Amino acid sequence: MKNALLNNEQQDAVDHIEGPLLVLAGAGSGKTRVVTMKIAKLIDIGVDPNQILAVTFTNKAANEMVSRVKEITSKNVIICTFHSLGAKILRESIDKIGFTNNFIIYDEEDSLKLLKECLGMLNFKEEKDTLKKIKYKISTCKNELLDIANLDNSLLSNPEIEIFRLYQNKLKSLNAVDFDDLLYLVIFLFKKNPEVLKHYQNKWKFILIDEYQDTNFTQYNLAKLLSVSHQNICVVGDPDQSIYSFRGAKYQNILNFDKDFENAKIIKLEKNYRSTSTILEAANSVIEKNTNRYEKKLYSEKKEGEKIYLFKAASEHLEASFVAEKILKHHLKDKINLNDTAIFYRTNFQSRIFEDILISQNIPYIIYGGISFYQRKEIKDILAFLNLIISDSDFLAFSRTINIINRGFGKTTLNKLFSICEKLNLPIIKLLYEIQTNQNFNEIRLNSAQKENLSIYLNALKELRNDYNQNVPLDELITNSLSKLGYFNYLKEDPDTFEDRKKNVDELVTKAYEWQNEKNEKLDLFLQELTLVSSKIEKPLENSIKLMTLHNSKGLEFECVFIVGLEEDLLPHVNCKNSFEDLEEERRLFYVGMTRAKRYLYLTNSEYRFMWGSSKFSIPSRFIKELPKKCIHDLNNEFKEETDEIPNDYYLGQKIYHSTFGLGVIQKKYQTSLGETLDILFENSQMKSIVTKYAKLKIL
Repeated sequence: MKNALLNNEQQDAVDHIEGPLLVLAGAGSGKTRVVTMKIAKLIDIGVDPNQILAVTFTNKAANEMVSRVKEITSKNVIICTFHSLGAKILRESIDKIGFTNNFIIYDEEDSLKLLKECLGMLNFKEEKDTLKKIKYKISTCKNELLDIANLDNSLLSNPEIEIFRLYQNKLKSLNAVDFDDLLYLVIFLFKKNPEVLKHYQNKWKFILIDEYQDTNFTQYNLAKLLSVSHQNICVVGDPDQSIYSFRGAKYQNILNFDKDFENAKIIKLEKNYRSTSTILEAANSVIEKNTNRYEKKLYSEKKEGEKIYLFKAASEHLEASFVAEKILKHHLKDKINLNDTAIFYRTNFQSRIFEDILISQNIPYIIYGGISFYQRKEIKDILAFLNLIISDSDFLAFSRTINIINRGFGKTTLNKLFSICEKLNLPIIKLLYEIQTNQNFNEIRLNSAQKENLSIYLNALKELRNDYNQNVPLDELITNSLSKLGYFNYLKEDPDTFEDRKKNVDELVTKAYEWQNEKNEKLDLFLQELTLVSSKIEKPLENSIKLMTLHNSKGLEFECVFIVGLEEDLLPHVNCKNSFEDLEEERRLFYVGMTRAKRYLYLTNSEYRFMWGSSKFSIPSRFIKELPKKCIHDLNNEFKEETDEIPNDYYLGQKIYHSTFGLGVIQKKYQTSLGETLDILFENSQMKSIVTKYAKLKIL
């Protein structure tokens, strides 16, 4: 009997009972409905709910599916994440490989502590980032199912192999497993004990796996081992939405499904319930350029709707202004709630300029799946140290930064220093100088490591205060602070996050450069402004714009979407341009972003962007050229008219040429005693104030 809630292809997927099934579920095609209805169908025809296993990737998705199945069938079915499944199997059967069933699961901090102990036992020289590098390599070995007894030097050096073996032996002696072991040891258990594998194969006769394109090598092997005997496996996913290779996901797993399971049935879900036909036509046109995929075309029964709006701004400031204006237009005119509007970008540092414009216009926002730019640890670290350049009394700034250069000042020492400050009524920096210079100071005794750290710290602070007193430009002052602190070396202690955090710090330098050129004021007012900005974003309203990376957008949908920074080196990312496979994933990322939009989709880029210390000419993303022209509405000319507030030849964002300074972009227009004046940012990152009646400017 056909279910009225399902289309024909969805119904076919639900009705397929025995044998392998691949459901190619395009974006917005109702895959969650299919999975839940398929579980309900199995129960309806008499399958014991205990024989059904469904696996997905997040606890949130699993819990939502449990609720839906319970609502439809009133039955309980095991629906969990891969790691929860691994933990369940190990709780029942880990005794077969020498552990006891009450084992402990170590988190990342516990694992690193144990690894540090192993390094010490083997007299292995530990540098700042050694621990996390080795832990990453061990994790990679486990996720690739490499046999610890037969490791070669392809991933680990001989000393690292020895560390890995000691680490694993120590875990076993402590009856503990780390997060990767929850899957790694299950595969080991099954291979060493075929009778245990057979038990679980018989236990779960029907297996369903959601988001199969996101499985890594270990998850793929677990799914295959559990289903190889009965072959009743249904996997749901979309290779066009595989965007997590950096987490180990292998889109090849879904592309090879019909090779792993002979006679597999393939059903395509191509009807999209989310987006307009225009958005889908454009998204199809883009993703068709990829070669590693199954052929499919999303379609919608919705009207064509609005064309996709394309806007090229002259600068990133005008790009952000444009986005803010259109958000307000749709909110006020089209009654689109702010929480149904999103701004997507490729990397976290790009949020800053949009946060600035939204704050300035009192538009509430939240960073989805992340932290606001001004609340990020690396930004707060640098701002704390800058505070000490102009203040002797900021104890919190001192306690935040003292251990960046070298360790040594623990909680006990910091609490003691705070007590002395209060007792003697001395600001912290003056107290530190007293400790350093007064040999008869007996309130506290520092050990040699603490004395050395303090000396380096105070010398750095003294040099930076000299820079400040000599009116060194604000961006240079921050750059000098980074150097004195050795801050980038500090960030390298976590290699997984280094690139993102470094870009955030670079963006703070850019903010300082822009702020000083615009306001020509000193550090104290800069810090004051950022403190006020930060205070405005602590408690976002429920009805708020969502800012997020494209990776975080997967699985979400919005009435109105802005994909910003569509430029070469941003999207596609500069690190991906030399790899064919990486470029295809960048295209998938763009496709995912496009298919989040229901009604309105804006694609924006900037002709000039201030990055890494200079203003650079940007090349539009290659993906823009892959869009069908009939789906695009170019807004450039319309917006120029809107920003040209003073009716004459010059407007904000206009490109000009000056015979001395070269190519430039107008950033500000105002009247002075000399007449109309323009602030122009030129190619060499110089900001010049040009009086128009004297200058010979060529409009481009």
